[in-house]
Amino acid sequence: MALPLAGPATPQPSIEAKQAEAQQVLAQIQQIDADLGHAVEAYNAAEIELDRIRVEQKVNERRLEIARSNFSRAQTNLDARLVELYTNGESDLLEVLLGASSLDELLDRIDTANRVSEDDSHIVGEVRVFRAEVKRREAELAKARERQEAVVAERASRRADIEAKLAERQRLHASIESEIEKLQAAEAARQRRLEAQARARLTTAPSPSPEEADTGSPPPARHGGVVGIAMQYLGIPYQWGGSSPSTGFDCSGFVMYVYAQVGVSLPHNAAMQYGYGSPVSRSELQAGDLVFFNGLGHNGIYIGGNQFIHSPHTGDVVKISSLSGWYADTWYGARRL
Repeated sequence: MALPLAGPATPQPSIEAKQAEAQQVLAQIQQIDADLGHAVEAYNAAEIELDRIRVEQKVNERRLEIARSNFSRAQTNLDARLVELYTNGESDLLEVLLGASSLDELLDRIDTANRVSEDDSHIVGEVRVFRAEVKRREAELAKARERQEAVVAERASRRADIEAKLAERQRLHASIESEIEKLQAAEAARQRRLEAQARARLTTAPSPSPEEADTGSPPPARHGGVVGIAMQYLGIPYQWGGSSPSTGFDCSGFVMYVYAQVGVSLPHNAAMQYGYGSPVSRSELQAGDLVFFNGLGHNGIYIGGNQFIHSPHTGDVVKISSLSGWYADTWYGARRL
């Protein structure tokens, strides 16, 4: 008996094709993450500038209050002197002074009058100085408020840019969710191995002594102990703008928080952190050095073994990575604090 012929098979995408498509989407997500790194660090810089402006405003407001009080006192002294001149019957001098049509003209007339005493000149000088200070403080406050408005607008623009990129990232992520789950499982296993290796190094690595520093080389690392502190936060989720274990970390927020535990104060911005300490070449890296990537759009803490710990990007957690692949390609530099 003849067997029935099978109908035409419906073509199915191969596993290789699906994987290739997933890799393309992952490349897009990686580019978004790189762009987000810059956007987040720019937002952090705007926050720092806004805080600085607010502090400056408070100082200027207090100084303006003092200047106004001094100006009021000087004007009261001037008024009292004019009353005294009138009471003493010095009508010729008083006539000169009362002919003034403005405070500036009055002060000029007092300065040029032949019968003005040293005390009168002192009173005039105080009025001029304190009035000038009031005007200067008012102008500085006005400029600070203009800068504040500009920074607030910039911060809002950065936030909108970040949120738009996050939405696009989420859309791409959802399109290959099953592939990403497999990659995440593999990455979790790899992270366990890397953590075990890093902890083994911590127990065996000798502490560098000051005598090991060569002339012309960066000073020896003094904060290798931050590696053990940083590893306490492995697994804490990434959160843009975050700087604590309770809210999550972005890259510079993580570095700032870890170093604060050893009494080193750093700003919440990768580019600003790059201005601290001494430059270090990749061949001279020691545990605790700060490492920077992607045009200062990202950073982390070197832990030895060609590895560093960092808070990478949205959807990820504080983890250990190797100085290879994308991180080698986008290497910017390192600093030793």
